[in-house]
Amino acid sequence: MVAPLKVGIAGLGTVGAEVVRLIEQQSRTLSSRCGRPVRVVAVTARSKAKKRGLDLQRLDWAKNPLALASDPGIDCFVELMGGAGEPALSAIEAALKAGKSVVTANKALIAKHGLKLAKAAEQHGGALNFEAAVGAAIPVVKTLREGLAGTAINRVYGILNGTCNYILTRMEQEGLSFAECLKDAQRLGYAEANPSFDVDGHDTAQKLAILASLAFGTKVSQGAVYVEGISSIAPEDLRAAAELGYRVKLLGVAVRTSKGIEQRVHPTMVPKTSSIAQVMGVTNAVTIDGEGIPPITLVGPGAGGAATASAVVADIADVARGIRALPFGRPVERLRSIAKAPMERHEGGYYIRLMARDLAGTAATIATRLADEKISIESIVQRHADGVDAVRMTGKAAPVPVILITYATSEDAVHRALAAVQRDKVISGRPQVIRIEKN
Repeated sequence: MVAPLKVGIAGLGTVGAEVVRLIEQQSRTLSSRCGRPVRVVAVTARSKAKKRGLDLQRLDWAKNPLALASDPGIDCFVELMGGAGEPALSAIEAALKAGKSVVTANKALIAKHGLKLAKAAEQHGGALNFEAAVGAAIPVVKTLREGLAGTAINRVYGILNGTCNYILTRMEQEGLSFAECLKDAQRLGYAEANPSFDVDGHDTAQKLAILASLAFGTKVSQGAVYVEGISSIAPEDLRAAAELGYRVKLLGVAVRTSKGIEQRVHPTMVPKTSSIAQVMGVTNAVTIDGEGIPPITLVGPGAGGAATASAVVADIADVARGIRALPFGRPVERLRSIAKAPMERHEGGYYIRLMARDLAGTAATIATRLADEKISIESIVQRHADGVDAVRMTGKAAPVPVILITYATSEDAVHRALAAVQRDKVISGRPQVIRIEKN
């Protein structure tokens, strides 16, 4: 009889409890697939008395995560507590130094301390698996690290936050404002009481930093990611996007350029015909562009107890099989340092929405300022103001929305042109600018 893989789990929240349940339910299948049984033998959590719908009587209860990680009675330490620091960091370090394998769903910890932990795994012979940290049930880590090990990656991008995708979907389909959709997302449990980590793009940035390391062999650096959230997106931007053949998504994009690896998170217009544009609601998706192959798009639930637990159990199964992949696909010493790419050097198409004042020469002034920066316009749409006749109410003509789609240009050229237009006082308010990502 082959000895079972003995698992210890730190953290029994929604995901942790589901992992215990899933291992019990799938015990025969796991044993068959792995060539040995997989058993949870010990756990720890902040509250032992909390009702979880599990029978934990037969399991050892460790007094704290560090004690569990150091327990000689376990082979695999599973960290599901969360947080970029303690107690998760010390517990994982202790497990790795003891030669144990570690499975975690902790994106914040991997984004901040992943290199140090990967080095410890290399030195002591254990695995460090974190599939659930990026995209939950979407197997993007294994795809980049193992499935595409022989392929040069040019770009990896995707929808990595279900909260933002849900909000943008509702705004588009129902014409609601960002504030209205956010409030509803909080009521339904898709957004936290303090939603800034999600809607300001930081959750996506952590995940993108991990994907960029796997794709390009760079050191994980969340600080190298340019980050912009979705709170500035208005229903009129989504309507305009639809009419122009686009859809707005919050994307994390890591791309190889002649200037180096560019990493950015921001609202993005994508062609409606693209795979990523079809992904609605809380669903996540990642597209990988590699040399010599058509783009690969992986779509699935990017969060939730069952989805995350399925990825955690898959990582545990790899440990049971004896698979010891390098955490980031390369030895840590071969990962390259990366500096933050200035967004001013980014090149691509742009959507620009201006509120043009009804003054003689306004259109000519805007066109001149764009031409000064050698910005070519692909299309231009002028709309009439909605609602009550502003001239009758105020004696002045209301500003008219003007929407421009540019050909490929540089970020700094767009900013210089728009700054000049604002100095000319031919527009009201702040211009809206959304980058366009082509297929």
